[in-house]
Amino acid sequence: MSPGKTDKTSCKEAAEKRKDRAAEIANTFEWLITAFMLAFVFRAFVMEAFRIPTGSMANTLKGAHFQLCCPQCGYQYAYNYGREQAPNYDVLIEPVSPRCPSCGYFLPDRTRMPPANGDRILVLKCIYQFLEPKRWDVVVFKNPGEPWQNFIKRLVARPGETVEIIDGDVYIDGEIARKPPKIQQELWLPVYENDYQPVQPELRRFNGHQWQQPFRNMDGSKWDFNSEDPTVFELESDAYDIHVMFYDTKLGNDFGAENCAYNPSRTHNGPPYCSDLMVEFYANLSESEGAVGIGLSKYGRHYKAWVDAAGAMTIAKSDNGTEWVELAHRKIERPVNTTTHVNVWYKPVLVRFANVDHQLIFQFGDETVNCDLGSDPDAAGPVNGNVEPEVRIFGSGKLVLSHIAIFRDIYYTTPLQQMGEACFASTGRPFKLGPDEFFVLGDNSPKSHDSRLWSNEGIGINGQRVYREGIVPRDYLVGKAVFVYWPNGFELPWPRSLKTFLLKNSWQNRLSAVIYWVVTLRWIPNIGQMRFIYGGSDKSD
Repeated sequence: MSPGKTDKTSCKEAAEKRKDRAAEIANTFEWLITAFMLAFVFRAFVMEAFRIPTGSMANTLKGAHFQLCCPQCGYQYAYNYGREQAPNYDVLIEPVSPRCPSCGYFLPDRTRMPPANGDRILVLKCIYQFLEPKRWDVVVFKNPGEPWQNFIKRLVARPGETVEIIDGDVYIDGEIARKPPKIQQELWLPVYENDYQPVQPELRRFNGHQWQQPFRNMDGSKWDFNSEDPTVFELESDAYDIHVMFYDTKLGNDFGAENCAYNPSRTHNGPPYCSDLMVEFYANLSESEGAVGIGLSKYGRHYKAWVDAAGAMTIAKSDNGTEWVELAHRKIERPVNTTTHVNVWYKPVLVRFANVDHQLIFQFGDETVNCDLGSDPDAAGPVNGNVEPEVRIFGSGKLVLSHIAIFRDIYYTTPLQQMGEACFASTGRPFKLGPDEFFVLGDNSPKSHDSRLWSNEGIGINGQRVYREGIVPRDYLVGKAVFVYWPNGFELPWPRSLKTFLLKNSWQNRLSAVIYWVVTLRWIPNIGQMRFIYGGSDKSD
């Protein structure tokens, strides 16, 4: 083969290789452009990520906050940072503001610590182009007063409905709007959990006094709170001798409607009180032939639920605390010991009693008894938020109770607007929604700026004020929040000296923002806090 022919062949092969390489590069760019376009379309029309900036939806969704641990009892809770952006790493927490939601201990020192970022969520967009929004959905929408801002709240009323807030509950067309079970479970707020015992009870920082066990015996009762394990309550009595203990709000956290660990706290808020409560514990009945139960009150009317040795679950009510009327009853099977042929429960059993949204719900293990009190405002008695509710636990025989806890429901407040007028949908001021109008509320009701307080007309697309006060127009619905994909995570284990040096000097050069972002970002996700955001269902309507 001649040298000239070889040179021609080599040139041809090189040209073909350059052509193939150019084709590969073009193909790569084509795929990148396609991927970019798909990502853009996906973000614009299917799903988008948002970060929660403020605490108006706490504790369901947290904005920038401090993740605190009570130095006395070890209870972990979130406390609002109060700003949309964290300006520096070490932020001063003002004293006597954060209060433990369990033992009532006020943080005493002017503590410096890093704020945590707000939850990052995924929002399903355009879903409301095909499906009607459901009550209790967590929705993202454009702020009617400032449409360039996105807000996130919980949708509570829909077009054509009349909404009214009475004693913390939402009423739709005169009937109470009950929350679906999964949403209700998320909205319970702790009042007291006996598993968390202070290490220095002699300090006078527990709601302004020394800590004492907030459960106390009624006259003549003999519950033992002083056993070797203070997280356990014990009773040993005759099977027919009922002993009663009660929760004393003068010693523990009270049921004030605005008490929320996420917000700055006062010693005691007082009325109005939240009287939708839940009490739960585990009862060891393996050696008992008696009974165990829980008592709650609302507006001065008493309710109690108990299970006896025969395995009968009962709910009853009393207007005066002495004469009782049975509301619900159910017989359950008690396991039989194959050796002794005696009916026993082999291990501690969950006992839970809730009075919420005009429903009494009594749970014993896997068994449940419900009682519907009615849907109108006075179904649970004449409404009176100034009457403090009561919590009691009673029993007979040989009992051991553990993991005792009290929770309260969310309470939607009705503050005055800026001009001193009652807020929209407050008691006696029902709010009627027109076509394509929605009413929204924040879960952190005392600190949420929502439909109750929007006293200005909404701004339309053309800049004119065309939407009336207090509503979210259908046009401004962005989507439904569905998943927390990046909750407050964990920091990389930076050496403290290196972290301090980087943050101290990060504001002195052009790389300040990058350095701050690298150092303070919580890179390790808290997988255990990743969760779905539950919304409404047909059963809630």
